[in-house]
Amino acid sequence: MRSESATISSALSPKPAPRQPFDGSSLATLTDTEVLGLLLAGGRPEPSARRRAARVLAECGGLAALPTSSPSMLRYLGLPTAQAAALLAACELTCRLLRDRIPDPLEVGGYPEIARFLSLRYGLPDQEVMGALFLDIRRRLLGHAEIFRGTLHRTAVEPRQILKECLLRSAAAVILFHTHPSGDPTPSQEDHLFTRRIVEAAEVIGVDLLDHIVIGGSDRWSSIRGRVPW
Repeated sequence: MRSESATISSALSPKPAPRQPFDGSSLATLTDTEVLGLLLAGGRPEPSARRRAARVLAECGGLAALPTSSPSMLRYLGLPTAQAAALLAACELTCRLLRDRIPDPLEVGGYPEIARFLSLRYGLPDQEVMGALFLDIRRRLLGHAEIFRGTLHRTAVEPRQILKECLLRSAAAVILFHTHPSGDPTPSQEDHLFTRRIVEAAEVIGVDLLDHIVIGGSDRWSSIRGRVPW
């Protein structure tokens, strides 16, 4: 049994003040780990949340890889289900914000916004992804889709499935994209040959191939249009 003096001393000892929610000011001055920690802790600067954030960033490969992380992967890294869901919801909001920055109607050559969106939505550190953006006759975006996923070095692609997606969506024009996990967006000779095949096949069904974009990162991309006889 505790003594009376110990009880009095405990009662008089100052209790630690509860950590207050961050008021949102000066977010730009915080590190990636601190911002993610705030998100995981519901806006409170909790040291334990910062530690979890640091582990997630280290294991996933940084912020850019978070949108492609799975719920099971995040739970494996120590995030409770609710925190994993909150993180993926924040990533989804970011993707949608970048999607809304794509010009509408789309102008040929205005691809920085597209590259940032595609890099965040489809960029994988260990797999090459190929997909397309589908546009109507006025060059307004109808939608986008991943069509093929390959290995670190290559993906097996056939024009048939891409053109089938165009027909199903009644697309008048299409922009192809694929990612280079190496981070180097320089088109390969194989990329050039494949683009020629798509140009010819798309013309037969009345679809205009506007471009083929190679994504190396959010600010690293290249356009094959102009490099290949169109």
